[in-house]
Amino acid sequence: MRQQFLGALIGAAFGTVFVLVNSGAPVPAALGWVLRALALLALAAVVVLGVRAGGRPTLDDRPMFGTGYRVIVVGEVVLLVAGFFVLSLLEAPVQANVAWIATVVGLHFVALASAWKTRSILVVGVVLTVLGGAGLALLGSAAEWVPFVSGVLSGVTLLGGSLYGVRRA
Repeated sequence: MRQQFLGALIGAAFGTVFVLVNSGAPVPAALGWVLRALALLALAAVVVLGVRAGGRPTLDDRPMFGTGYRVIVVGEVVLLVAGFFVLSLLEAPVQANVAWIATVVGLHFVALASAWKTRSILVVGVVLTVLGGAGLALLGSAAEWVPFVSGVLSGVTLLGGSLYGVRRA
């Protein structure tokens, strides 16, 4: 399996999970189901497009999932765990978790953009970081909307980035 397709598939899978898990209230139920269905269709599109493009040669031989990637993922896990610990100490509402996840995943993509010298994922990283930060900012005034802002919109961003990446490959 080509590394670019694997990366797009991982992003699309996580994006789908973001949408599936966070499409509840206060989003109207019918809209929530439409968002979930569209996320599943987008995931299927990433799979189909990735399989169809599988025969094309890669642009270069750089290993995407080498040491730099592993260091970034370890940093991501440390940030997630430390952040969850701090949020629990602060007795933050449960919605804070999805905002923190979006923020850290966004930072993960920003770091990967630098490590992989790939500007396209930088956009995804910045958008996710902003959506995570926006969710954290909403905790005081509109915490019920944090799952939509930091969860659903982050999922849509990941799915869109994955579709873009797999179409480009």
